[in-house]
Amino acid sequence: MTLYIGREASKLWKRICAETSAESNLFIDNWKYIIAGFVFQYIHGVAARGVHYLHRPGPTLQDLGFFLLPELGQDKAYISETVFMFVFLSFFLWTFHPFVFKVKKFYTVQIWCRVLAYLVVSQTLRIFTFYSTQLPGPNYHCRPGSKLARLPEPDGVLEVLVINFPQGVIYGCGDLIFSSHMIFTLVFVLTYQKYGTRRCIKQFGWSIAIIQSLLIVASRKHYTVDVVVAWYTVNLVVFFIDKKLPELSGRTNGSLLILLPLSTKDKDKWTKEENHKLLNGNSVNPADRRPRSQSNGKNLEDVNINQVDTSMNSTP
Repeated sequence: MTLYIGREASKLWKRICAETSAESNLFIDNWKYIIAGFVFQYIHGVAARGVHYLHRPGPTLQDLGFFLLPELGQDKAYISETVFMFVFLSFFLWTFHPFVFKVKKFYTVQIWCRVLAYLVVSQTLRIFTFYSTQLPGPNYHCRPGSKLARLPEPDGVLEVLVINFPQGVIYGCGDLIFSSHMIFTLVFVLTYQKYGTRRCIKQFGWSIAIIQSLLIVASRKHYTVDVVVAWYTVNLVVFFIDKKLPELSGRTNGSLLILLPLSTKDKDKWTKEENHKLLNGNSVNPADRRPRSQSNGKNLEDVNINQVDTSMNSTP
């Protein structure tokens, strides 16, 4: 038993080292996108803090969700935050599973480049939206009479640029349309929908997204319109980004494939070159037709991946 555990631990360590080496090479090529995505998270936080200075508390607006869903109360506001943290941590750990598990469909650096692209575009639209119109916040600390509903005028620019984390994020007001929590939740669910492999987890993810939407409204953290706008905006953002950006390279051949796939023009050129080789009597190298982990936006099932891994391991 001890020998078996030692052997498996050795395999795991070798797998982690190999994956770290591959991911490091990818990070060197894409570090600018990763850093830019994280810097924009700070910019988004500064923008949310800035709109808090413009917030003017007032009567809660008439809302269909408030009418249909019973109010959870201020003492139960933690429920929606707990669900959000569960989604965030689960997705974060899943993106790093290639370092541990043998079956893997993507590289962690590539998946985070795509996720950050979704977030940056969605958050940019959100900034323009909540600066266009400031609604009276429905949350308890944003209502008239609360000391947190309005921020005193800043003494300087530095005070605005410093984000009071996490109090400044939790007790913000004015950044309503559309929900930032739903941006992250939907981006994570849509990403797993496309690159994940477990159908039950995909269904569970969509269920969690719906529950999260209801909890946000029931907690009076957002109006219903904030959640509704997030649902169709994030889905459209993900759709158009996937159409614009190249598909992520697959890992079914066990080697580091090119990060950017062939465009339609390149595919036509490649097909002509292949036909030219065949007409001249030259054979076409099957390795040039690298298998992809996705076809028409649909994922391969786990069975197909296992078959590929099995065939690779059986090759002498």
